[in-house]
Amino acid sequence: MFVPIKLRSTLVKIVINSDYGGFSLSDEAILEYGRLKGLNLVKDENTNWSISIFYKDSVAKENYFDDREIPRNDPTLVEVVEKLGEAAYGFAANLKTVEIPEDVDWCIEENDGREWVSEKHRTWS
Repeated sequence: MFVPIKLRSTLVKIVINSDYGGFSLSDEAILEYGRLKGLNLVKDENTNWSISIFYKDSVAKENYFDDREIPRNDPTLVEVVEKLGEAAYGFAANLKTVEIPEDVDWCIEENDGREWVSEKHRTWS
């Protein structure tokens, strides 16, 4: 009798914020991400904000770079977070990677900035 062997599915890594506060990258992580991606990221030195603001190529509104728009399964983002460890954490962040099967249709859910990966499903309200 032939018994099929179930092969392990390939896993994908996803970066999440594992504590309350919210996802953000440190300046060092943003610059390393940009370097690895071939982006010329420029820090706005003329801001009164308590967090750093970055732009692509030059400080101009249309060039704004938002680390929260990086896809969380971006292999470069995963590499930066795993390589830098705690040095990758931005303001109020505690980043980690989780692995899920690549064939899962996933989303990131959160409560007060603490995130987890969930399989997408249908909901109505």
